[in-house]
Amino acid sequence: MSTEQEHPKKAFGWVARDSSGVLSPFNFSRRETGEKDVTFKVAYCGICHSDLHLIKNELESTEWAASTYPLVPGHEIVGVVTEVGSKVEKFKVGDKVGVGCMVGSCHSCDSCANNLENYCPQMILTYGSKYLDGTTTYGGYSDIMVADEHFVVNIPDNLPLDGAAPLLCAGITTYSPLRYFGLDKPGMHVGVAGLGGLGHVAVKFAKAMGVKVTVISTSPGKEEEAIKHLHADSFLVSRDEDQMQAAMGTMDGIIDTVSANHPLLPYIDLLKSHGKLVMVGAPQKRPELPVFPLLLGRKIVAGSCVGGMKETQEMIDFAAKHNVTADIEVIPIDYVNTAMERLAKTDVRYRFVIDIGNTLKPSS
Repeated sequence: MSTEQEHPKKAFGWVARDSSGVLSPFNFSRRETGEKDVTFKVAYCGICHSDLHLIKNELESTEWAASTYPLVPGHEIVGVVTEVGSKVEKFKVGDKVGVGCMVGSCHSCDSCANNLENYCPQMILTYGSKYLDGTTTYGGYSDIMVADEHFVVNIPDNLPLDGAAPLLCAGITTYSPLRYFGLDKPGMHVGVAGLGGLGHVAVKFAKAMGVKVTVISTSPGKEEEAIKHLHADSFLVSRDEDQMQAAMGTMDGIIDTVSANHPLLPYIDLLKSHGKLVMVGAPQKRPELPVFPLLLGRKIVAGSCVGGMKETQEMIDFAAKHNVTADIEVIPIDYVNTAMERLAKTDVRYRFVIDIGNTLKPSS
């Protein structure tokens, strides 16, 4: 039965209290379940690379805003509904659900009107932002979550919750540009630059769409993984000039997931005329953009950032239909600081997921 609580909910999670990067237990409150809210018990939460950057305030010098503390990270959140508000229409108690990178928007701008809440100037991030009532938003490294139903997605029963969690960030980040830029047509040739948390999911989605996929990496040791495990069609070592030369002008598009600073010209040269290089990684230094190669081939360098709620649900449904999940390492919550150290060294294949439901226990 739908009910609405009279008091804020007690919650428990792990928090960064300063930029040292260390997380520790934290008692806090979630808002009461409003008439359009969904409350769910968190089962799993993925660890995104941006969590690491934000707990250490490493993005202050970029276009990102400075981190504010206390900060409870996590925007790849899945669980089971425990309560719904009186006007909730899409969810009921017991449903499997998820919340990704945002929990609010203005609902009145052109972006919102076109189901692109992710580009709303007033978009509210799942953690580290100010909510409509002025309170700080706290993420999914916690036992419960409360969110407006508009920003909650349904997780189909055949998708495992742990493997689905990273799709709410890494999944939509790569699915959206494949669709929007028309790089989803069977027989097309798409490159995926970088084989990490984003890149491995990009390969899976592109292959499910029927696209020929080439993984582009600085690491020759990733070739077997790319071809045999992820079923990419080919592999390019970006530091091998002969390989790159032989592949020039062969790709319809490239999804560039690399967050380290890197030159764009080698990727632009791989594109056919009218090809598209889409940036979804976020290097901290602004790259140089060589214009002449763009002019000669009418090529495009573009960016893409997650996706709107309608497309996020579409992505999850597509993943369920085609059995696309992230490759994960499930960890207990008290391993999270070690996981952050490993993530900084890219020592994960390919996404850490915290077992919140079984390992997060409230402190006394």
